[in-house]
Amino acid sequence: MSTVSLAELASTIRSKNAGPDCITFDIIFKDPEVYERVKASGAMTAERICQLYGIGPERLVHFGAFDPARAFKFAIRRARPSGSPGETDVMGSQMYAPLLDLQLPASVLPPPETASEESKTVA
Repeated sequence: MSTVSLAELASTIRSKNAGPDCITFDIIFKDPEVYERVKASGAMTAERICQLYGIGPERLVHFGAFDPARAFKFAIRRARPSGSPGETDVMGSQMYAPLLDLQLPASVLPPPETASEESKTVA
């Protein structure tokens, strides 16, 4: 099966601090058709996020699609409170990196334009 990385599809992939105990993540799509295709594919799930981050489901505080923003949003509970000894990202702003390489089925891409459509000119 052909795949495409999340970084190739989403216009914004970010993480940030959400209080002392959580980090929140946003995956925002510019193209509404791609967002709807990703959502319908079932490729973005709470289980997949837990697997990607190596966490148990009890640490996933929230996972869901937010249609008005064409976004998936989720929050995870930190292993240690923000700023505590041994905690590695106080602001949570580096935690999004594993999402960049997340592979999704290429079927989420819109169909390519046909050659005849590309060669049309406006007179």
